[in-house]
Amino acid sequence: MAKQKAVDAYGAEQIQVLEGLDPVRKRPGMYIGSTGYTGVHHLIKEIADNCIDEAIAGHATTVMIELLADGGCRVTDDGRGIPVDIHPKTGKSTLETVLTVLHAGGKFGGGGYKVATGLHGVGSSVVNALSVKFIAEVVTSNSRLYRIEFERGKPTTKLQDLGKTDRPHGTSITFYPDPEIFKETQELAHPIRLDYKWVKNYAKHQAYLTKGIRIKTTNEATDSRYEYYFEGGIKSYVKNLNYGKDVLDEDIFYVERPVEDCMVEIAIQYNDTYAENVNAYANNVPNPEGGTHLIGFRTAMTRVVNDYARKNGLLKEKDDNLTGDDIREGQTAVILVKLPDPQFEGQTKGKLGNPEIRKYVDSVISEYFGYYLDEHPNVAKKIVSKVVLAARARKAARAAREGVLRKGAMEGFNLPSKLADCSSANPAECELYIVEGDSAGGSAKSGRDSRTQAILPLRGKVLNTERARLDKMFANKEIVSLIKGMGVGIGDAFDINGLRYDRIIIMTDADVDGSHIATLLLTFFFRFMRDVVEGGHVYLAKPPLFLIKQGQTKHYVYDEESKDVKISELAEARKAKGANVDPADDIVKQAGITLLQRYKGLGEMDADQLWETTMDPANRVLVQVSIEDAEQADAIFTKLMGNEVMMRKAFIQARSKDLNLEDLDV
Repeated sequence: MAKQKAVDAYGAEQIQVLEGLDPVRKRPGMYIGSTGYTGVHHLIKEIADNCIDEAIAGHATTVMIELLADGGCRVTDDGRGIPVDIHPKTGKSTLETVLTVLHAGGKFGGGGYKVATGLHGVGSSVVNALSVKFIAEVVTSNSRLYRIEFERGKPTTKLQDLGKTDRPHGTSITFYPDPEIFKETQELAHPIRLDYKWVKNYAKHQAYLTKGIRIKTTNEATDSRYEYYFEGGIKSYVKNLNYGKDVLDEDIFYVERPVEDCMVEIAIQYNDTYAENVNAYANNVPNPEGGTHLIGFRTAMTRVVNDYARKNGLLKEKDDNLTGDDIREGQTAVILVKLPDPQFEGQTKGKLGNPEIRKYVDSVISEYFGYYLDEHPNVAKKIVSKVVLAARARKAARAAREGVLRKGAMEGFNLPSKLADCSSANPAECELYIVEGDSAGGSAKSGRDSRTQAILPLRGKVLNTERARLDKMFANKEIVSLIKGMGVGIGDAFDINGLRYDRIIIMTDADVDGSHIATLLLTFFFRFMRDVVEGGHVYLAKPPLFLIKQGQTKHYVYDEESKDVKISELAEARKAKGANVDPADDIVKQAGITLLQRYKGLGEMDADQLWETTMDPANRVLVQVSIEDAEQADAIFTKLMGNEVMMRKAFIQARSKDLNLEDLDV
């Protein structure tokens, strides 16, 4: 009994006290989200955001982000430079204090920054803690250069005064992510190689959001250089978002107005598509989940457009008011608010919570977008005509949806007749295979695990939903079957909680037609069920292209390169066993390969082959679909599936060298 008491003892000695930056190294995920790809690149953001804050405050004009050949990253600005004088509370230089003490910085009062991208002010010190090497250099206003070095958050040198310099004033931070922390970055290898594509994307967006700032990027390993500067700021951003789309008018609404101690900046332009594309930011931080600024924007837009339409006779007395969904159709907008004390919901700052911002944005849109419509009657008429048409389509879609549901109820069966459902009622273990063609669908139904795998065969190429409203989609049998089978509904009836399958697997032939069908389905998911994709539920099955048979042993390979590698491996294995294999002769024949089959489609496989190669969880290859960059994905779908033929032609021609002519059957 005494022994048990000792084990259960809980006193002061059991409480672990972590000092300095030790908590960051102990629990890095609490500060940067993860220790994988996202987390290691978040280090760049934390440092660069400080430079952007200097620009927002009006003290910097240029930021440089350099990926070094030895795996490091250097971020430099021409701002005021972090102070180097002795801090009254720590007795150390302010520079060392900022880099080694959590919650020490110019964003906690004292007038250092009116607005800032960082919420917690832990950026630089966290990066220091998670870097195997960290170097800070400051050039003060009197042109003196100071330098200090750290290792895993601990200073390895004192602050050095290196004397006068010709370098411009500002701060330069060089850091090397610690391989001990970022063990999950397997795809980056060690020394860790940071992704230049991520750097360019970050730089481009920050340049859009901070008009007049120049952001330069360099990748020493490839000697690549890109520079971003947008005089128009978010107006340029909206123009870029609408690239390739038919806009209702070339004019872009833009307003920038101070309200109390905040700044509201908004740009809007409509296009002829059916999707909304609104991006909300607070202090340059993206808010993908929206927040109070987005609510204020939507509320005001709905009211202003309705008021204008009624005042000008574009809506009759008998007509219902236009809804928010109607007004958002084809709307592209960027909302940027700057405020001194942003309150974000969640660790990722995905949603803004400040209640006063809703009122501020509402007032700015109500006044200035109202003026804009009055002063631009031609643009206003185009916008109202489009949203009125959207309202009619919404009513038609509702009638069509109710018709579909009524028909299903009369038939006594809510699921599509062609769906071969699975027997399990637990969505977490269920998966839906969307299969190209009835032939492959038949094999899939025969070969599947009927307890957890459901099969939905689709006939031919489904509707291109890039250019379709809901009313047209409800008239398409294949799309209706997909909507009903998944269980989530669509449009204003969409509810991700109704998803009947944890995995939605698109299984098409390994040829050009199969890729086209997969792209059509991905267009549907991206435009109308994005939450399903973002939830990690959509996959692409990867069927084999070749079967190589050696004796009784079968090998499935997925592309030409893998086929050649496998044949060479088999030949080497035969040679190692003493067989006389001469590479100059027919290596396939000498290696004992009795069959080399190229599959032209899933329909060529019998049920057992389809199960073994593409459906058996132990052997199959699935590619999870994710949205790494929603803006880029939107642009690609516009190019591939939109109306602009010349843009699509140019896109294909630029990538023609990557095409395999054998797949084109020419």
